Amino acid sequence: MVEDNTLKTGTTTVALMCKDGVVLAADKRATSGYLIAHKKFEKIIEITDNIAVTVAGTVSDVQLLVKYIRAELKLKNIRTERENSVKEAANLLSMLVYGNIRKLSLIPGISHFLVGGKDEDGFHIYDLAPDGSIAEIDDYTTSGSGSVMVYGVLETLYKENMSVDEGIKLAAKSVNAAIQRDIASGNGIDIVTITAEGIKKVVSREISAKIEV
Repeated sequence: MVEDNTLKTGTTTVALMCKDGVVLAADKRATSGYLIAHKKFEKIIEITDNIAVTVAGTVSDVQLLVKYIRAELKLKNIRTERENSVKEAANLLSMLVYGNIRKLSLIPGISHFLVGGKDEDGFHIYDLAPDGSIAEIDDYTTSGSGSVMVYGVLETLYKENMSVDEGIKLAAKSVNAAIQRDIASGNGIDIVTITAEGIKKVVSREISAKIEV
């Protein structure tokens, strides 16, 4: 994750499908090259009452696209007088990502979103890659520079029909694995659940690297 949009990105985000909901997790670090630019960056963002996204990529791009998708979904809700489905939200956001990466610009508009939410058809996770491609996920996925470490944990410990409580513990363990080895991930962890009760932040923990002298 970068603060200065001319530099490279790095982050760790995770999405897990559970039998009673969706778990989203992310670290808190934003970087500009080798500089830690922000230690409390929110990488899990609500876009409706029942849909949230994790963000990775160029900060200015992901922030702008989140504003666009929030506005478009609100307008759609007003016009149709019904709640947006997770698939509709994911498809619309993927179109914005597709257009963003292909704009003529000296700075590439890199953005990677994991979309999680619930609608009348149940719980859903979608992976929106930086090129605008979209894939529905029925188990787990991860994004960012720490994803290599995360996949190692998930491939070993994820199991079908796990509960949200189990998913929270696994998400924390996964992000922690990335924080231990990926220099672009760190400074803490946020975990959000999406259940029948809606969206709830269940973990927000900062990790200090200060050394007392």
